[in-house]
Amino acid sequence: MRLGEAGRWIVTRLQWVLPLLVLVALWEAAVRLFDIAPYILPAPSRVAARLYEDAGLLFHHGLITALEIVLGLAVGVGAGVGTAMLMAMTRLAERLAWPLVVATQALPVFAIAPLLVLWFGFGLGSKIVMAALIIFFPVVSATHDGLTRTDQGLIDIARLSQAPRLRVLWLLRLPAALPAMASGIRIAAAIAPIGAVVGEWVGASAGLGYLMLHANARLQTDLVFAALVILALIAILVRSIAGYLTRRMIPWAEERDIHVI
Repeated sequence: MRLGEAGRWIVTRLQWVLPLLVLVALWEAAVRLFDIAPYILPAPSRVAARLYEDAGLLFHHGLITALEIVLGLAVGVGAGVGTAMLMAMTRLAERLAWPLVVATQALPVFAIAPLLVLWFGFGLGSKIVMAALIIFFPVVSATHDGLTRTDQGLIDIARLSQAPRLRVLWLLRLPAALPAMASGIRIAAAIAPIGAVVGEWVGASAGLGYLMLHANARLQTDLVFAALVILALIAILVRSIAGYLTRRMIPWAEERDIHVI
């Protein structure tokens, strides 16, 4: 890395690290100045101490939540891309599928979470389905948008060559839709943790959502904040990995060029 690039990298990181440090410092000062009870708002130093003391506990529950997020992301992306490709095949499939796709986004996750726990149990299954369900719409929307934006001239040439519709979809439209699909995957990676944690709140025997729920009931607010820190780190890590993989696999796809409806 050249000196100029290193300088830009440092400046970029400082742009979000410094505001965060200022916020933490103000938080610590406010708690001490106004003598706020720890069960209402613990100081950052107290949260840091809890992170150290309960590192093993947080790691155990964090690992379970991370597994739910990754598996839910894989299932949701697979289902979303498959649905978008099916919708791109025929107008009839698109008209039939769109209302169902929109319904998955319109339904409140808390309303269907108890049903998923009832159907799939208290284990990983219900949390994976919840995470997959919450990312389903952005993946379908982005991928379908990319498929419909394929150059019509290329499609006409393929049809004049009597290429089968499925072959046109697989070899022409899908590669053209990869940048949009990558955008949908990056968005999905950022919001998948919501589905996993909501599922844990409704019914689970492990996970960060489960840990936060029980810590809150015991007024262990510092443990709740510690779990939130771990959850945020997991979300950032998953999003970063998804961004890295999509950039490596689709290097011509720039995030700012992607449109998601």
